[in-house]
Amino acid sequence: MAEVAKWYVAHTYSGYENKVKESIEKTVENRGLQNLITDVKVPVEEVIEKRGDKEKVVQKKIFPGYVVIKMVMTDESWYVVRNTRGVTGFVGPGSKPVPLSEAEVQKMGVDEVRREAIPFKVGDLVEIMSGPMEGFSGNIEKLDNDTGTLWVKVSMFGRETSVEINYTQVQAAD
Repeated sequence: MAEVAKWYVAHTYSGYENKVKESIEKTVENRGLQNLITDVKVPVEEVIEKRGDKEKVVQKKIFPGYVVIKMVMTDESWYVVRNTRGVTGFVGPGSKPVPLSEAEVQKMGVDEVRREAIPFKVGDLVEIMSGPMEGFSGNIEKLDNDTGTLWVKVSMFGRETSVEINYTQVQAAD
């Protein structure tokens, strides 16, 4: 049974994050370890810096001194990362690296889930095609692209009611 790659955090010298990332990627390529180490990231966020009257968008490291690595933990993959110049160790008790939990991965935003944009907009008239509200139609009041959730105002028992529903359960009304 093939092990699943999990996200681990390696501690680096501050300022060496990108060098460490490149070194690990080079080693993976040279040794053909793509099946063990699948991704290396230095989490960044875009920040607007103001200098005088000029604004500039810069990428700022969210966790300076850390690199996040998606890998299958084996002696070989551990050795490659641990012996990369600039890496001081893995985050975890003693020498045992601990993978990030699903919630931590989500919070850090390192494992981007390719989300489709909801093909509707607020105000669109939609028809509910499945679920307990099937057959009802109404206008979209609000939508959340991250979760794929729509809030549709439907007329029920002579009253307007807001229904929370997944966008895959509706289609544009004719």
